Parts: sequence; C-alpha cells; structure tokens
Amino acid sequence: MANEEKYLLVDERVVPEIFKKVLEAKKYIATGKAKNSSEAVKLANISRSAFYKYKDRVMEYNSQTANNIITLYLMMEDVPGVLSSVINHLAEYGANILTINQNIPSDGVAAVTISIRTTDVTLEEEQLFERLRQLRGVVRLSKVS
Repeated sequence: MANEEKYLLVDERVVPEIFKKVLEAKKYIATGKAKNSSEAVKLANISRSAFYKYKDRVMEYNSQTANNIITLYLMMEDVPGVLSSVINHLAEYGANILTINQNIPSDGVAAVTISIRTTDVTLEEEQLFERLRQLRGVVRLSKVS
C-alpha cells in the first residue's frame, strides 16, 4: 500500500501560484485558445517543465458542478425529430448536455440516456421532466439514480 495514491481537496486561496497557472494553461489548451502546450505555457507565463511536472496531478474541482449533474432515461418513439426535439428543449431551459447514448430502436422505440448539467436550468427539476414527457414521441422519462 506504499504506492497508494492519496488526494487532498485544498482551498484555492492557499495553494502555490504555480498550481493555478497550470490549471490556466490546461484551460487554454482545452478551449482552443492555445494550439499546444508550448503556446499555453507562454499564455499562462510558466515554464514547460513546471507545466509537465504538475499537469497530470493538479485538477480543478467544483462541488456545485459535481452536484448538478443528472442522467435522464427516456423511451422514445422511433420517428425522425424526437431526440432533436428533446435536445432543443433541454437547451431552451438552460441544460448543458454532457452525454447522449441512444440504443438501436426495437419494437418502434429507442432507449436514450442523456446526462445534463443543471446549473443554469430555469425550471424546477420536476417541471423540466413534465415538459419533456409532454413532447411528441416521448413514451417514458425517468431520472437515473
């Protein structure tokens, strides 16, 4: 057990500045503001060696974001536009779609799971579910625990 990894959750205000800069550089790459790590470290004003030393060890954690992810399970009729309608309504109500998995239809219906971030959703959870249930082609909707 000597090699067992241990993680600490530390307040950002007390971590060394280099950790914040590494996160900044990683964000530049992820958002496309930097084409590669060389550009990212220049933008973040850190050395490449510092970036490579910490890039796989320093990660951002947002407890609000972690608690605002839900997964929906839907049964939908196998007709064009049903999934598109659900996606459009989720976007209209402020949901950020993280993943979509649709199974091949069987007996005229397809099972779909959609994971969403609800941080900016403008409706209460049950209101959102009820509006989605009312859409043409949605046979059943439930929240995955």
